[in-house]
Amino acid sequence: MFTGIVEDVGTVRELAREGETVRLVVEAATLDGLSLGGSISVSGCCLTAVAAEGRTFTAQLTPETLARTAFADLREGSLVNLERPLRADGRFDGHIVQGHVDGVGRIADLRRLGSSAELVIEPPPDLEKYLVAKGSIAVDGISLTVAAVGDSGFAVAVIPYTLEKTTLRAARPGGRVNLEADVIAKYVERLLAAGGDPRRARKSLT
Repeated sequence: MFTGIVEDVGTVRELAREGETVRLVVEAATLDGLSLGGSISVSGCCLTAVAAEGRTFTAQLTPETLARTAFADLREGSLVNLERPLRADGRFDGHIVQGHVDGVGRIADLRRLGSSAELVIEPPPDLEKYLVAKGSIAVDGISLTVAAVGDSGFAVAVIPYTLEKTTLRAARPGGRVNLEADVIAKYVERLLAAGGDPRRARKSLT
């Protein structure tokens, strides 16, 4: 589990096709405690470190991951937000972030307000129901508060510190971002759809 508090911004050093998967090599300064097989959030997507040495780690991107995230836009030199999993004795500063990307949004507008900014993001239609003013959402793994919800998307206010310490410093209109809705909203939706009985919301898996 993660909290959406970005620890470091890494740089993509290598992207290489290996059969159906893509090898992703990232360099970053903050990798203490990341070991072989460990989890790490890369721009909001929970990945497994299949190799970790010095200032770099390697992860594998499956076709499913590439199809459901904005990782298809990555290039060598791209910046990615990084967060290690929350320790059981750690401070919970953001909100519950699972690292399971729900969809890809598009930055519709970016308004610079001095040293801060406001982003307007168009989410996929099936994510709109989870958005509420003053609620939480993870944007490329960053825990942000929804400032407003409109017909064409939602707005988030970004403080100067977040702009400086995350990939949002390079954000541009038209750019794609990974989105993860608040998991509490998804549980509430399931319970309401089932009339309070989650067994009624089950689907056949065969």
